Amino acid sequence: MQVSAARPGPGAVPGARAALRPRSAPPQGLLSSLPGQEALGALAGAPLDTAAKQYSPKVRQLVRDIAGLTLLEVADLNELLKETLKIPDVAVMPAGAAGAVQPARAAPQDEEEEMAPARKEKTLFTVRLTELKAADKVKLIKEVKNFVPGINLVQAKKLVESLPQEIKANAPKEEAEKIKAALEAAGGTVVLD
Repeated sequence: MQVSAARPGPGAVPGARAALRPRSAPPQGLLSSLPGQEALGALAGAPLDTAAKQYSPKVRQLVRDIAGLTLLEVADLNELLKETLKIPDVAVMPAGAAGAVQPARAAPQDEEEEMAPARKEKTLFTVRLTELKAADKVKLIKEVKNFVPGINLVQAKKLVESLPQEIKANAPKEEAEKIKAALEAAGGTVVLD
């Protein structure tokens, strides 16, 4: 190993040239006298692994295929892999909450109490009309017209005839239950999502 004796530039650290000088190898007798030094001698002569890693053609093709997927396809792939490999969903914890986890591990009953408030009750619902009774079709069309803003009877009829359909999105719980009750009274089957 050769180190050039270039003149240090401005801002150079004093003594840096001494650190760049090659160290002399220990005497051969010293290495051979220590126990287990055969492996060290073999490693000392091995070249450093600076070459780029070579991937198999199969792995390269998988990367190309995955890179060509849409976001929806990636989500489906993720779901299928979790299902196939039986990987449970893990909630992502914010970085600041990592310190708060330590005391909870000391008292398991506290952890259970903290998990209960973490489950939030759903406040917004989507009202979906999924089925209708043929005998009550006219009543249902009128009710749909009342709950879907800006449509006339013809549009309400088309909506009812092409079920399942979303009647109202992001409705508060009380309003969603009111719509559900009215549509079910008029002969429809309603699901709240």
